[in-house]
Amino acid sequence: MKRWISAALAALFLLLPGLPRAGAVELSAQCAVLMDAASGRLLYAQNPDAEKLIASTTKIMTALVVCEQCNVLDRVQIPQEAVGVEGSSMYLRAGEILTVQELLYGLMLHSGNDAAVALAIYCGGTVEGFVALMNDKARSLGLENTHFENPNGLDNEKHYSSARDLAVLTAYAMENEIFAKTVSTRQIQVGGRQLTNHNKLLWRYDGADGVKTGYTKAAGRVLVSAAVRGGRRLVAVTINAPDDWNDHTKLLDYGFSQFAVKTLVSRDQMVGSLTVFSGQRETVDLIATQEFAWPMAQGEQVEVEIPGPGFVFAPVQAGQEAGFAHILVDGVGVGKVPLVYGETAELPPEPEKPGLFRRIFGGANA
Repeated sequence: MKRWISAALAALFLLLPGLPRAGAVELSAQCAVLMDAASGRLLYAQNPDAEKLIASTTKIMTALVVCEQCNVLDRVQIPQEAVGVEGSSMYLRAGEILTVQELLYGLMLHSGNDAAVALAIYCGGTVEGFVALMNDKARSLGLENTHFENPNGLDNEKHYSSARDLAVLTAYAMENEIFAKTVSTRQIQVGGRQLTNHNKLLWRYDGADGVKTGYTKAAGRVLVSAAVRGGRRLVAVTINAPDDWNDHTKLLDYGFSQFAVKTLVSRDQMVGSLTVFSGQRETVDLIATQEFAWPMAQGEQVEVEIPGPGFVFAPVQAGQEAGFAHILVDGVGVGKVPLVYGETAELPPEPEKPGLFRRIFGGANA
């Protein structure tokens, strides 16, 4: 039996701000995703799980692994293997010494394939060893439609990801302060080179703070962007999008204008009650111990469900764990919050036993 709460959260069961509908945003992209970074909710999706070539957006994972595995102040001597690598380059010289952070700038701003190889060898011992670290990280993040064969994104039929996976990866990576600082940098001097970020949205879109461009003839134009407004970050991904700058502007505008983060359950809020059997009180309140917020769009309905029989046997103690409240938006589960009992419900006192004299001779009403 499911217990549905209506009284305690009646105010939440209103039409709240809307569902992304097909055709809500017209894009040039073959695949696209718009994600609320904090909740992971997809606000827009078009072929989100199709496995595609992703070009230099691969370097999001490269940079993340380096940020997590290496000290960015370490000095790296550039190996010969990192010189003259195919594709975009920061023109490293064999024997040149740069810090890991400087190579990260070359990787993420100038999309240096040579920087990717230099970092991979330094961090993983070999390019192959580093690629294994990339795939390990992909598995740990639950990226089900992703596999890497190199650290720079050169075309390979076994090297692919999806729009959804790139969004999940980016939302996670932007929590790393070094990564976030790197991808939000517009220009910087590195080893006598003036590096300018290829991500034009950093100049064009209010609140943009990342992330990475990519292009090969086979992959087409691939772009991952992020923007923050009002303390809220959105991540947009397009794959094979001829008009990607405008696509991302449309997606981000749509997300910020059509969705608002709502607190659906507050910490210490009473979300319902249970009948108490065999106790000194008839009911106990159920109290949420955490806040739950979710991006909502106009027309969506919220319900809070407390699974179980709807009753509890005494004794229970105030503050004792009482399971979870499940939160649904338009009938689909989106999260849960832990509950505790709000009051103590003791067993009733046992009846007083008659004394020995009374048990032998009986009482007046015996």
